[in-house]
Amino acid sequence: MERRPGVPRLLREINDRAALELLLASGPLTRGQIGELTGLSKVTASQTLARLEERGLVEVAGEQAGGRGPNAALYGVISSSAYVAGLDVGPEFVTAAIADIHGDIVAEVRTAPDGDDDLVALVHGALVKACRTGKVALSKLRAVVIGTPGVVDPRTGDVRFSFDLPGWHEGIHEALSRDLRRDVKIENDVNLAAVAERTLGAARDADDFVLLWVGRGIGLGVVLGGRLHRGRSGSAGEIGYLPVPGVPLAEDVRAVPGRLPSLAGGLQSLVSAETIVELAGTYGFAGGSAAECVAAAAMAGEPGEPLLDEVAGRLALGVASVCVVLDPGLVVLGGEISQAGGEVLTSRIEEAVARICPVRPRVVASEVTGNPVLRGAVIAALEQAREEIFVS
Repeated sequence: MERRPGVPRLLREINDRAALELLLASGPLTRGQIGELTGLSKVTASQTLARLEERGLVEVAGEQAGGRGPNAALYGVISSSAYVAGLDVGPEFVTAAIADIHGDIVAEVRTAPDGDDDLVALVHGALVKACRTGKVALSKLRAVVIGTPGVVDPRTGDVRFSFDLPGWHEGIHEALSRDLRRDVKIENDVNLAAVAERTLGAARDADDFVLLWVGRGIGLGVVLGGRLHRGRSGSAGEIGYLPVPGVPLAEDVRAVPGRLPSLAGGLQSLVSAETIVELAGTYGFAGGSAAECVAAAAMAGEPGEPLLDEVAGRLALGVASVCVVLDPGLVVLGGEISQAGGEVLTSRIEEAVARICPVRPRVVASEVTGNPVLRGAVIAALEQAREEIFVS
């Protein structure tokens, strides 16, 4: 029989991974509990823990009192064994968060570009500031994930174009990796919000759903079979360009740098923040932002219903178009405008979709607290870092 010298090493890697995943998910456990929950023998569980201790990944975190005999040692993953960074790079602020291997945030900072469009310098500065705040060496970061508006080419990792951030350009992914001396992942911001929603929010454990983001602009995150669907060029979810009846088609959307889709036709022109503010004025609701107008209408009761019906009807055009193609079953509304409308808006959208669509998806508001893009970036970075640890 042919010998396979690699098999023992593979088994050790499998055992190490099983124990680490269990400890990260469940917290400190005794050697006996680890063996029982992973199916490992006492001897194998002891050998596994010894290897993980030697690698600086686990340590004795306490004791568990038992019946007879000495207390059993509790083993836990060392929080400082690895750190990750997540960033939300927007036109107004760059927000960076540092998290330990457990996912606990140890630092979060926000900086303003102040007219500086050198995104490499802005990202570097935000990371250095966050690391100093959290007292974490930049070299300790195992993964860095950046969320930003725009289309990210999955083949090159570069932002192909972004209306709000013209500083993104071809080659910047390589420039960031070179500057930070580690691989950096750039991801569409709405996609990362969808990652956060599946892990922490209304789409927990949902294999198929879409996240409709309604804020200054409109975007869509698509999750199918538990995985993000980005499309061949990374353009999946650019729902703002969706042709709708009675609205001019978008023509050359890249002709004018920084031009918003709302000025170019398509669904975006019906539901952009600027459009909703103007629409709210015709219904007697004035506010400094679209979210404030929608929130005022939601709180007004009957007088606010016509505006909410109009906004819901417009958004339903996009939701229905997505549902007849993908049939996701669940639609989550995110973004400040969606949050401002709450259940009174989501219920109207669900009813409006049911009137014009052969399928009726469940429409709910996002349940992710804080900054969903930032939280999604941290989650994605954690997945990457843990995978590296598991296979190293």
